[in-house]
Amino acid sequence: MTASQKMSYIKWFNDIHIEDIPLVGGKNASLGEMYSALQPKGVRIPNGFAVTTKAFDEFLASDDLAKNIAALLGEIKPEDTVSLQTQGKKIRELIQGTALSARLETEILEAYGILVLENQKRSDVAVRSSATAEDLPGASFAGQQETFLNVQGDEALLEACKKCFVSLYTDRAISYRLHQGFHGKRISLSLCVQTMVRSDLATSGVMFSVDTETGFQGAVLINASYGLGENIVQGSVNPDEYYVFKPTLKTGHKPILQKVLGSKEHRLVYEDKGKKGVLNKPVSEKDRDSFALSDDDILQLAKWAVEIEAHYTQKNKSFTPMDIEWAKDGRTDELFIVQARPETVQSQKDFKSLEKFKFDEPTPQPLLTGRSVGNQIARGKVRLIRSTADLSQFKEGDILVTEKTDPDWEPVMKKASAIVTDRGGRTCHAAIVSRELGLPAVVGTKNASKILKTGQEVTVSCAQGEEGLVFQGNLSFQKERIELGSIPQTKTKLMLNLSKPSEAFRLSFYPNDGVGLARLEFIINNLIKIHPLALLHFKDIKDAETRKKINNITKGYDDKPLYFVDKLAEGIAMIAAAFYPKDVIVRLSDFKSDEYANLVGGAPFEPKEG
Repeated sequence: MTASQKMSYIKWFNDIHIEDIPLVGGKNASLGEMYSALQPKGVRIPNGFAVTTKAFDEFLASDDLAKNIAALLGEIKPEDTVSLQTQGKKIRELIQGTALSARLETEILEAYGILVLENQKRSDVAVRSSATAEDLPGASFAGQQETFLNVQGDEALLEACKKCFVSLYTDRAISYRLHQGFHGKRISLSLCVQTMVRSDLATSGVMFSVDTETGFQGAVLINASYGLGENIVQGSVNPDEYYVFKPTLKTGHKPILQKVLGSKEHRLVYEDKGKKGVLNKPVSEKDRDSFALSDDDILQLAKWAVEIEAHYTQKNKSFTPMDIEWAKDGRTDELFIVQARPETVQSQKDFKSLEKFKFDEPTPQPLLTGRSVGNQIARGKVRLIRSTADLSQFKEGDILVTEKTDPDWEPVMKKASAIVTDRGGRTCHAAIVSRELGLPAVVGTKNASKILKTGQEVTVSCAQGEEGLVFQGNLSFQKERIELGSIPQTKTKLMLNLSKPSEAFRLSFYPNDGVGLARLEFIINNLIKIHPLALLHFKDIKDAETRKKINNITKGYDDKPLYFVDKLAEGIAMIAAAFYPKDVIVRLSDFKSDEYANLVGGAPFEPKEG
């Protein structure tokens, strides 16, 4: 790596620290920090190098490029999408038409050659943008600049670098900076050239070192799917979801609190041999119905999340929860961390007050369900968006319904009252942006764009825990703000009654002395849903519809009784973890025979009462 000392525009990861953001941008600074400080502690980081902001600044200085770009930016009106599109296109054409200097090209290719040799002549790299205004505690800039995967060869590398320069001025990036208050401020761009992890042959995903919806600090949330990680980030798949409890993880236990199977419809892989780039391929039914990560991998990733969070917390001298991207190499079975940034929503909350949303009366059956983002309720008219051609039809207060959101759509996302998607998990683009905008979102519904129609009045609720709900019509609800500082301390211990594990993290913020009654029958009814004897005697069940329902609920479990045991343990564990180390008193089930009969497959195993 000594060649980097002679280069003007290149810095290797082992020579980069978090203080270098002005020179290498947020992404590179974080990668360099981890490569230097955390790799010695066992956290694997793929090697790479940064093309510094000096290169970009000199590029903009050529041919009056910076001056012309500033003039065009000045003509953009914040709420005028037409002016944004027109001026943005002109800026991109200016950049695309300007050549990189011969010296810059030479240095990039020289560093690339060193990296290829280090990787035993493997030439595949990822090329990412690393802006000086990104991965900040108050703004993630999620998906704003471009990423190019499986880039191979000198020509392809230089082309990807130029496209990254251009991506600083996509419509979505300009709009996001306007919304975040960065318009008119100097922003520069560095490039990240990093060794590819062959997760196209295995799995990848995103994890947060706090719960994304409540800010509960005691758990790591991990999302996982097959193939390269862009599908999870973009919301193209519904990933697996895992929670791990941090306090007992640190004491050597194996505290996986919850595992939720995602549908993982397709995987992003390298193109066929002899071709460059990536493409999506369908996932087999067997793999879709299996968890993408082993328990050992889940625990290893969680340990790294805790390690990374602890490092940045010490570095910043304040609690710094982290948003982390990871990948597993299918050739070596090794896990790697490929990006890390500060979490941008929960880290900004003061937790001195709580907002509570509740309906005025019992709700009807929902039209559809998905994973909830936030805790709010919103009402409005559906606006179905299938492509950028539909964006101009979007009106203030509409509910955005789509297959998945795209960063190009952010100018209309901030006009929405709620967002509903077919695909995606809690770490996808739609979820991240919804949190930053303070909007409720229901992601991963599978079929919202088929069921909901433009103009339809609906109510979107994320106030019931992990499950987000969409109801027909405008339902009446109340919003209450609870100021925690105004609640007096009582001499008598106040313990909560709790029935839903999915609400445990949120309710843990209420003043309490633990849980006086955790109702086992509600865990069975709401989480497990199947009669225990129907699972024990599944082979004897003759009714085809009942067998189909049980198979659908227990996907990922060949051992049907184990499903009951695991989900019962998970339900209790989520409640216990939320209130740890306070007492949690669990009451054994007091279901009556008619209530057990109403569980899936329950009728044949219970008496008929007259």
